[in-house]
Amino acid sequence: MNKLSNPHIVGVSLILLVYLAIGVLYAVNTPAWQAPDEPAHYNYIKHLAEHRSLPILELGDYDQKYISEVIKRGFPRDMSIDLLKYEAHQPPLYYLLATPIFVVFDGSLLALRLFSLIIGACVILLFAIATNLIFPGNLPITLSVSGFVAFLPQHLAMMSSVNNDSLAELCMILSLWLIMRRTKPWVIGIVVGLAFLAKVTVYVIVVVATVAAVHRIQEREVRPFALLQLLLPSLLIGAAWWLRNILVYGWPDLLGLINHSEVVVGQPRTVDWLAEFGALGLSLRFIQTTFSSFWGQFGWMAVPMSPIVLRLLTILLITVVMGNYMLFRLRVRSSNIDKLYWLVVLSTLSIVIFQYIQYNVEFVQHQGRYLFPALLPFALFYVAGLVGWSRYLENCWPNYSYVWYWLPVLYIPTMVILSVYALYATIIPAFL
Repeated sequence: MNKLSNPHIVGVSLILLVYLAIGVLYAVNTPAWQAPDEPAHYNYIKHLAEHRSLPILELGDYDQKYISEVIKRGFPRDMSIDLLKYEAHQPPLYYLLATPIFVVFDGSLLALRLFSLIIGACVILLFAIATNLIFPGNLPITLSVSGFVAFLPQHLAMMSSVNNDSLAELCMILSLWLIMRRTKPWVIGIVVGLAFLAKVTVYVIVVVATVAAVHRIQEREVRPFALLQLLLPSLLIGAAWWLRNILVYGWPDLLGLINHSEVVVGQPRTVDWLAEFGALGLSLRFIQTTFSSFWGQFGWMAVPMSPIVLRLLTILLITVVMGNYMLFRLRVRSSNIDKLYWLVVLSTLSIVIFQYIQYNVEFVQHQGRYLFPALLPFALFYVAGLVGWSRYLENCWPNYSYVWYWLPVLYIPTMVILSVYALYATIIPAFL
């Protein structure tokens, strides 16, 4: 079991404190309902509190014209959010956990936002623990990965709003950590089952867990029976939700997604945009919007950060790519890193990207936040680029090797500044 050293604990604690401080500022200063789908998530919780039953997604729960108008007008008091119920198909775990908060604090939006923020803090802590498992004792890498996750503006905005992403990510990173530390299969299976009840976007974890289990079977670390130990509890937990959906929506709509596609009439479809913009135009929009919204495109995708910031982030990406190349050229290889870790990280990245592209084949959903289940490989990629530069500088000026060793940590204050800038220079001015 990899334990965080005292310096790790101090560093991660400071990151968490700053994350909570900035997160509270996001939760307080972001106007009500100005987060993706927040009213619909809120109404799910409200339904549970008032009716003590799970909501059912029905025709009329999604009115594109009304949604566009209420967003355009900034959610005025004369336009009720009660009509926005299109998240009723979502798995129930986040909403069930949030319902007591809704009841105790009399439906306070801020209280529910802070609830999500606290879950986000648990996510960051698990990122630190998982990174320390991959790179034991390497404080700069652990802190840099944690800082990337904590202060990524779009991620911070999502963690400080009402949605099920926070719990979904918690289930995702907890599962990845348990898989990498070779926890008993039935324990992993239980957590994967909870992921089934959190959000469909993290269903990919069952594939990652299965791939990892097969690898361990091939390496004769565990018996073939381990795969059954993994899948049986996860499928049993998920089956309760899937059976309910079959009873409500009919076979074979286990996830409620078939009904969802029928309800969300008016949502932009890829085939329509393809006809309007062509393959090249649509591809460029897809890449540009995905990149922008991964870093920060707030509100309902209507408030991106300034073009200058996006250009600087593009330069950062190029710099990171160069750093990874130098890391490869310097033959700083993964020979000392467990093959299982590489398998988990790369399979997570590839499956999440595949799922994201597949979703966009039907609907226009160029939202980088849908890539957040793969934040671990993304964070490792960015930090690896910084490590590549530190190793290059160390070779050039070995007398300053200690300074270059800590170079990746400089990324953290940069991310802090970026997250504060995004709030006070982008989000708040947009809604004044």
